[in-house]
Amino acid sequence: MREAIAVGDDGKARCIWAGNDPDYRPYHDNEWGKPLHGDRPLYEKISLEGFQAGLSWITILRRRPAFRAAFSNFDIETVADFTDDDVERLVTDASIIRHRGKIQAAINNANVTRQLVEERGDGALDALVWSFQPHEKRPRPRTLDDFVATTPESVALSKELRRLGYKFVGPTTMYALMQSAGLVDDHVEGCFLAVD
Repeated sequence: MREAIAVGDDGKARCIWAGNDPDYRPYHDNEWGKPLHGDRPLYEKISLEGFQAGLSWITILRRRPAFRAAFSNFDIETVADFTDDDVERLVTDASIIRHRGKIQAAINNANVTRQLVEERGDGALDALVWSFQPHEKRPRPRTLDDFVATTPESVALSKELRRLGYKFVGPTTMYALMQSAGLVDDHVEGCFLAVD
């Protein structure tokens, strides 16, 4: 059984991944697992989770300000209008992850989101993502072994986003989105934020 709790130097018990890291701890305490709403914030989160695929989240978190600068604060309209010149600019930007496929996916996903909003109105991406929130709460994780990589809901969300044309939205990536955007609460038992 792998322990899932660490007590920080401030005396608070947290999910072990937050530790005492100066970037992870505020993210854990103030963002992760808190309900996130809005088309732009969820588009940003989908983009960053896509960039994280195959990497650690701390790599993305530490580069988030650079990503925001490079992608015009993830403004959907602006990114949807990015051109091949923007792709070339971004693949040479050492402050972000210079993965051509992920960069192109972020631009593609802005276009798909813009179309979704044009068809269904403001809040369309928000409504779509949140429609996959589980109806029943899973038992709170107690150990690291209790965490799952996917759920039926993340598989279904991934399938629907891909059907609409989104890219880099696999089931594992979508479960990470569901955790970070508060669709599920995976703060481990004993974490000071684990409240039922």
